[in-house]
Amino acid sequence: MGDKTLMNTKNDVIAKSSLLSVAPMMDWTDRHCRFFHRQLSRDALLYTEMVTGPALVRGGALHLLEHDPQEHPVALQLGGSDPKELAAAARMGAAAGYGEINLNCGCPSDRVQSGCFGAILMRSPELVAEICSEMQAACRAEITVKCRIGVDDQVPQDTLPVFLESLQRAGIGHVIIHARKAWLNGLSPKDNRTIPPLDYPLVLEMKRQFPALRISLNGGVTALDQVVDFLESGLDGVMVGRAAYQRPGDILLGADQRVFGHSDPTDLDRALDQMRSYIEREVTKGARLAAITRHMLGLFAGQPGARQWRRILSEQAHLRGAGPEVLDMALAALRAEQEQVASSVG
Repeated sequence: MGDKTLMNTKNDVIAKSSLLSVAPMMDWTDRHCRFFHRQLSRDALLYTEMVTGPALVRGGALHLLEHDPQEHPVALQLGGSDPKELAAAARMGAAAGYGEINLNCGCPSDRVQSGCFGAILMRSPELVAEICSEMQAACRAEITVKCRIGVDDQVPQDTLPVFLESLQRAGIGHVIIHARKAWLNGLSPKDNRTIPPLDYPLVLEMKRQFPALRISLNGGVTALDQVVDFLESGLDGVMVGRAAYQRPGDILLGADQRVFGHSDPTDLDRALDQMRSYIEREVTKGARLAAITRHMLGLFAGQPGARQWRRILSEQAHLRGAGPEVLDMALAALRAEQEQVASSVG
């Protein structure tokens, strides 16, 4: 199979997987998190944390592109504002095996603003179109964009269609829209995730105005039922952020059946066995157990024994020499409490 055919195959897989994706989140969606999420869903599209173009091209930080082949389908998110530099970074990402390279036009952090990229790029649709064109010319990976509905005093009903039209002219086929404005002055990055009101109808209207554009919705989605409802409303995909991280079992365990149409559910016991083997391998290579298990704390959220699970992982994973036996201990405590609850009910 040639390189071009291989990349086209990856793009087809990613297009299907984008029905449900887990948002790129700084300090959260690292490689350990992605491996864990992959055990819960075979098909959901996963994203890296944002990697800046300067870090790759000028800093040579190729370690930021490292990932386990088992994470696929997985996309790389890039941040930056220099078209040539981002083209070079996209080329490096494609060479590292990523089938999708996503341009960040939605992050409102001070660090992003000072670098003139992220959400501030929504003020410059022609620059974004130039960046996308350069990235597409540089590699065969699919180039996508993640944006807000607008920034600051923009009127999204007026400016968002202009932004999307410029992307479509540049050849972009998929845009993920966070259905909130970003306030670059006056709100912290944390507040920007919750305070600006959600405008789902506007995102649905953009799909009606741009039927040829694949549009995914992001922002405020907390349940798999919502994902299914948005897909049935005509959107091409839904991206879930904090809920998929804090309650991964609720979002990802049922996704293969309900979103992707698999007849067989994800086997949680098998997923935990895979994580145990992964932990053993990574700890042997020098990884700290806590760096892996911190992503697993919410797996049993809302279930009997969840507090014990979290407590044991939180307290024991930081200890020197901690390994897969800590996972065994936490799982045993969880199951013991679940059995106790079940017997008392019975």
